[in-house]
Amino acid sequence: MVDIIRKLADDTKLGNTVDTQRGMDELQEALDQMSAWAETWGMEFNVKKCKVMHLGHNNKKQVYVMNGQQLEETEEERDIGVTMSKQLKPSAQCRNAARTAQTVLGQLTRAFHYRDRHVFLRLYMQYVRPHLEFSVQAWSPWQEGDKECLEKVQKRAVGMVSGLTAKNDEDRLKELGITTLEERRHQIDMVQTYRILHGKDERVTRLSADPLNIRHQNPRLDIRRHFYSQRVIDDWNSVPIDIKNSVSVNAFKNAYRRHRDKLFATA
Repeated sequence: MVDIIRKLADDTKLGNTVDTQRGMDELQEALDQMSAWAETWGMEFNVKKCKVMHLGHNNKKQVYVMNGQQLEETEEERDIGVTMSKQLKPSAQCRNAARTAQTVLGQLTRAFHYRDRHVFLRLYMQYVRPHLEFSVQAWSPWQEGDKECLEKVQKRAVGMVSGLTAKNDEDRLKELGITTLEERRHQIDMVQTYRILHGKDERVTRLSADPLNIRHQNPRLDIRRHFYSQRVIDDWNSVPIDIKNSVSVNAFKNAYRRHRDKLFATA
């Protein structure tokens, strides 16, 4: 039995732990069974588009086949709008997101010569910023170069707004009433954690002393430490209990935003 099998429309993913020969054999058997099922139901896979991504430093990089054809190895793939690499680092996703956002921003600047702060800011938030935050819980960057790659887009957009009196990036953000993208990612993480803990998703281990707190873990690898399920633990556990107990997602968003604004005001 393989560890992972996911299907969304015409996109199928199969995964398994392959640190032993048994794991390799299980994955190959699953590929064979999947190919046979597809042929039976008249929806055969296009093997030329099927690829294998080997993860882990000690991966033996087993060769796998489908319908008698060897699967090509890949180091980077786009998966439901997010670019994933075999290193599990988000650098490629950050570059692609920034490139798309810069393109859209360029189109807006050519269309609007006078960039009124209210109109242009709304255009930026509606058409540019979503490219920098799409599914960001899955790929939030932790390396400074990747963070700056995204922030440069917002800095460029803010610098184009007409009539600002502030001279540096930090003061311009305050004048416009917006935060850095890094701060927004933090708040997005907290909102997602609120959704999980107040919904039906039980994928986190809670503390018996406070059911809304999450048990701390000690991952060995830096990459694992920055996964969503790990990076949110300390931040979430430090959220005031009255905010954690907000009655709705919107109530939580507003209360937590005010809480963060107070922290920055007193810093």
